This record gives sequence, C-alpha cells and structure tokens, in this order.
Amino acid sequence: MGSMILVLDVGNTNIALGVFDGEALAAHWRLSTKRHWTADEFGILLKQLLADQELRPADIRAMVVSSVVPPLNTTIERACRDYFGFPPLVVGPGIRTGMPIKYENPRDVGADRIANAIAAQELYGVPLILVDFGTAITFCAVSVRGEYLGGIIVPGIHISCEALFERAAKLPRVELVRPPQVIGRNTVHSMQSGIIYGYAGLVDSIVRRMRAEMEGRPRVVATGGEAELIARECETIETVDPFLTLWGLRLVYERNQPD
Repeated sequence: MGSMILVLDVGNTNIALGVFDGEALAAHWRLSTKRHWTADEFGILLKQLLADQELRPADIRAMVVSSVVPPLNTTIERACRDYFGFPPLVVGPGIRTGMPIKYENPRDVGADRIANAIAAQELYGVPLILVDFGTAITFCAVSVRGEYLGGIIVPGIHISCEALFERAAKLPRVELVRPPQVIGRNTVHSMQSGIIYGYAGLVDSIVRRMRAEMEGRPRVVATGGEAELIARECETIETVDPFLTLWGLRLVYERNQPD
C-alpha cells in the first residue's frame, strides 16, 4: 500500500513537483511547462521521475495539484487516474484550507498563492508578506489573525527581459547574474544591473508599503525561481524557502482528509 504524497505546482513557466514521505520532502523536481503534453506523455514522465528515485506509482497514495494553466488540468487529472489509479485533489473553490480569504472574489486568488500562505503560516507564524518569483512576481499579505488579505502582481523578471530583447534590437539576451558593480561599463553589465538591482528595489519598496498597511511586523518570506538571486540584494526579505508551495500542497491534502 502506497504511503507517499505526490504534489504538483503547475505554473506558466515551470512545474514544481515533490514527493512527501510523511512530513519529509523525499524528492523534488522542476520541469518546463508544456501545454501540448498528452496524458500519456505526462504519466510516463511521472513514472520515469519516480523510477529515478527507486519509487513506483504504487508507492503514491495521493496526488495534490495546484494549477494556473487550465489547459493542462484535464491532462494531469487523466494521467493521475490512468497511471496511479485515483483522481488527484485539485486545489480550488470548495477545498478546505483553514485560511479565511478576504479578497473581494476569493475564486480569483491563485491556488499557488493560497498554498504558499498556509505553508508560511504553519512554518513561520503570522503576520506575513510572501513574495513569489514566478512568471509574475506576486506579493501576498497574511494578517495577524491568519487571514489572506490580498496582494500585488508584478510582471516577472523573464517577462520584462523578453520585452526588452524584443523591443530593443541592439540589446542581447543576458545571463541573470550579479554584475561586478552597479554602474555598468558595458551593455551586458548595464542590463544585469538594471534587472537585478531594479527588481530588488521594486521588492523592497512594495514590501515597505505593504508593512505600512498591516498590523504587527510581518515576516517577509520569498520563494520561486529567482528568489535566491534577488533576495541577496534586498533589504526586506528575511527568509528564502524554495519549497514553500510544495509544503503548502501537502498541508492542503491533510486539511481535506476526514477527521
């Protein structure tokens, strides 16, 4: 009988996956999101990833999915049924999270943002400000009473970079690394400085404005692809947790089991 939980966070750019054995994150992966996957392709890929860790589909007793890519939802649900023998728990309206949502329309809050919020509340306490560096950068506020208050959405780093490359013919694609100094002496270093220090300043400014509207002193936790890179240049980010969403999905599963 399987005893592990497979969690999937389906984003516009990447899919983050993890396998939990009890409270331990036993394995994790990050894949590029491909909207044209068939259920068979995705199911076979999941089996291969598990086999690399000497795991079998029979070892998995449950699957939890948060997705902001609706075209993939049916594919993933079918792959779960065909290759694991049960339907996944899909995070969405009607799912118990244990967190009151104060958004005007709670259905508009992305499943990944709710997963982040309940994981951070469990791990770090409240109040909280969460910064998730994904395709978009999202900021989420959790009150001293454990309520999801709302947040901010900003175009992500790669979205901004692609717009710059496409609109400015002479600007090259650059590696996202810290330049040797803030004042760039060549085009590549100038772009790296603008991207990294520009986003660090953006994050610090938004976090300070959010803190001014919140009770208590919120802890600032970052997650997502570029969290480590940008957090090193920020003054306000206190903790980087790359697996926050995966932890949150495991908690969602637990909160939706019969007492």
